[in-house]
Amino acid sequence: MGSIYDHSEIYDLLEDENRYNAYKKHWKHLFEGKEIISMLDISIGSGSVTLPVLDLGISLSGSDLSETMLNSCSKKISDKGFTPNLKVADFRDLSCWGNQKFDIVASTGNALAYVSNEDVCHVLEEMDKHVADNGFIYIDTRNWDKILKERNRFYLYNPFFVNGDRVNFTQVWDYNSDGTMTFNLLYTFEKDSKIYKKEIFEEHYNPVSKQLITDKLTELGYNEIQLFNFPSYAPMLPFEDIEWYTILAKK
Repeated sequence: MGSIYDHSEIYDLLEDENRYNAYKKHWKHLFEGKEIISMLDISIGSGSVTLPVLDLGISLSGSDLSETMLNSCSKKISDKGFTPNLKVADFRDLSCWGNQKFDIVASTGNALAYVSNEDVCHVLEEMDKHVADNGFIYIDTRNWDKILKERNRFYLYNPFFVNGDRVNFTQVWDYNSDGTMTFNLLYTFEKDSKIYKKEIFEEHYNPVSKQLITDKLTELGYNEIQLFNFPSYAPMLPFEDIEWYTILAKK
């Protein structure tokens, strides 16, 4: 089975104006009172999460392993009247950004879990190299602590409509014996109450704990580490009840 990241047109099916505005509100709430002018997203993908920062007057750069997703991101940035600054890169090696520094370096979209826990620590070191003085590291991720504790198998999304067709999206989670997880993604497309197409993808993850991330950030000298819900303006709940969370750490 293929990866969803080779199919940006399907990956972006969930995106609409409401989600765009929610992400914009997320960033506005997070950046309030902070001097942030430049941002690097090292897992920018198709840009759905971070493109709204352009509306806030922030200069956005990005890199990603998937050229397909970057092509989609580039078009979206151009359509908004901005010049794309994007690079194909594995976030375990950010040397493509040379000596550039940014006010905030981000890893969005649960991307850290695509690499081993050991590599997560290396990624944070790579991110740190590009953080300006008094800058920030940003991370948003699934709550893997919660997932491993509850061990749910099915994750359901509400049906949505695209050009009048109903789209159903379901994830089935496999807990592998080596501690990794496999997410099976099933999209079905309905017209006139009949399924006329289905798309199945498979993604592999290495669950990463909050403790591992925050311990490494502390080791790197980030002493102001804030935890938010995702989106950041949502009420903060007990950590064990949050499905997806945000970390903002100041250098």
